[in-house]
Amino acid sequence: TTTALKGKSLVALYFSASWCPPCRSFSPLLIKFYEKCCAGPDGVQIVYVSSDRDLSSFNEYFGKMPWVAIPADGAGAQLKQRLAELCQIRGI
Repeated sequence: TTTALKGKSLVALYFSASWCPPCRSFSPLLIKFYEKCCAGPDGVQIVYVSSDRDLSSFNEYFGKMPWVAIPADGAGAQLKQRLAELCQIRGI
């Protein structure tokens, strides 16, 4: 994770899920914006924080994203919960 974020001017957390209709509408727009304006060694790094209900859904949805993600299983679930608390995320 440290390597993926090293040198980035900004790190943005993207709380989303494949089952969320507004998220599914917004994700393609965010991907286009990221590819046009953010990709690069010193640019913005987006980190996908998934609320997908299973690993298969996570893999399919995240597979379309050009950025990094917190792992959807194991310790990643604990990190996601902690980030949601810190950012006061109550739903997506």
